[in-house]
Amino acid sequence: MVIPTPPRQTIQARFPDGRAFEAPVGTPIEAFVQAAELERPGHGRTVAVLMNRRLRELSISLQTDADLVPITTADSDGSRIYRRSLSFLMVAAAAELFPAYTITIMHSMPFGGYYCEFDGVRATQVDLDALKKRMRELVAADLPINQVRVPLDEALQLFRDWGDEEKAELFAKRRKDYLTLYELNGERDYFHGFMAPRTSYLEPFDLRPYNNGFILQFPRRHQPDVLQSFEDEPVLARVFQEYAQWLSLIGVPKVAALNETLSNGRILQAILVSEALHQRQLNRIANEIAERRSDERHTAVRIVLISGPTSAGKTTFSKRLAIQLLARGIRPITVGMDNYFVNREETPRDETGAFDFEALEAVDVAFFQQQMRQLLQGETIIQPRFNFHTGRREAGDPLTIGPEHIILIEGIHGLNPRLVQNVPPEAVYRIFISAFTQLNLDKHNRIPTTDTRLLRRIVRDATHRGYTAADTIARWPSVRRGEKRHIFPHQSNADVFFNSALVYELAALKPFAEPLLVQVEPDAPERIEANRLRAFLQWFDPLPPELRAHIPGDSILREFIGGSLLEHYEPGLLL
Repeated sequence: MVIPTPPRQTIQARFPDGRAFEAPVGTPIEAFVQAAELERPGHGRTVAVLMNRRLRELSISLQTDADLVPITTADSDGSRIYRRSLSFLMVAAAAELFPAYTITIMHSMPFGGYYCEFDGVRATQVDLDALKKRMRELVAADLPINQVRVPLDEALQLFRDWGDEEKAELFAKRRKDYLTLYELNGERDYFHGFMAPRTSYLEPFDLRPYNNGFILQFPRRHQPDVLQSFEDEPVLARVFQEYAQWLSLIGVPKVAALNETLSNGRILQAILVSEALHQRQLNRIANEIAERRSDERHTAVRIVLISGPTSAGKTTFSKRLAIQLLARGIRPITVGMDNYFVNREETPRDETGAFDFEALEAVDVAFFQQQMRQLLQGETIIQPRFNFHTGRREAGDPLTIGPEHIILIEGIHGLNPRLVQNVPPEAVYRIFISAFTQLNLDKHNRIPTTDTRLLRRIVRDATHRGYTAADTIARWPSVRRGEKRHIFPHQSNADVFFNSALVYELAALKPFAEPLLVQVEPDAPERIEANRLRAFLQWFDPLPPELRAHIPGDSILREFIGGSLLEHYEPGLLL
């Protein structure tokens, strides 16, 4: 006779430091995290875990033994969970205090925050004080943030009853017959991604009035326990405001409307208008440069510095700007910053001992400044050429420029004032370029600009460099650290911002990106990020091949998906 083995009454959770904790089957992950006492000042709070290499919420009940790796607000996934949960806290408190108004989360702010607006009404200090007070009361109450699985038809009707047609339209095509909502203090809503388990996790934060709305401020990853000091970015705010106007002009305020343009045949118009708005930006910049060269009251612009984060579209932008300048009788010459690298043995090293090629000290700034001054004075220079095989700088071709020339320089240090501190300021024009996306899923679920750039880079790296999606995702944290260290701190030095976002681009990128993300191995650490991006792309209908053919050959998007007319064009070759 075989005696059945009785079911286990306890399960065990193991942490990376070797400790293990045992508790009854069904114990929430949060209880194991609390027992492990993982919190350390300055390292953020644990808001999720990797359970057997998969991201999981703390509210999940353990049914079997598991290896748990804490995810804190100092991690990218943890930071997203904190911001998302804090947004829900704000939305839930506002629904209680101001039931007649809806909050829209518009876009991010560089110091750590979201710019938000009450639809149809200006936020007052009195309103914000009341909202902040209620949010803190909910935090102190330590209320649970629960998952609620709702039949899809019921969820769609809820959205329509709330007057949220955007959500209803977005989810109407969902293949699954249910939708997972979150519930807090009686308020239900959809949020794309995981949540913190309870409101007590959601400190610190602040609310402050800004323009017609307000800023929901939260900590940044590098200091996850404190709020950064407020730094106004009026130029950046205007860029986002202009893009919102573009979305309204094109008739695509949210993702559901973009999908609708694909089904009703208006997508070609959206593509052409989006590209025309890029061209309008380029014309405006080229005109300003030309006017400053022709106005006798000002020193003529002789050097144009172009900077921005990875996958912003700097290469195509630079070439299109060169063509616009040529059309205005200005002859562009490109100078490559990489050729001014110091010799390999002089290159600084980072904290790991590896060469830090992104540090300004990796560039021979004094030599670069000397050659720029010589060129501006009409002298002939011998351009350097950096040999990446030998790691040494060599002599290149001679170069002389005349009054009709302008020097275009693209590089991550373009906006760093130290780069051209000995060049007359009036002779320099600085451009910052990035994809300032504001096409959001709905009023409460925004699309981060970094996700757009990451998808661009995944597609480009596979198309032009032979890298897998896992390769690109693995490098991404290092790339982002370099941007935060060398690029973003200097963006306010720009004379102008160029927004390279295109309203239709995620529909165009989806057919390229999805197969690459699927190929990431299930056990690879990069699979978590790949799954997150795949889940995000599910809301976009793909742009079919016959419509991708209508993307202009000089579009910034062509830099990533291929087929660019400008791929082999170098400014100066037509001189």
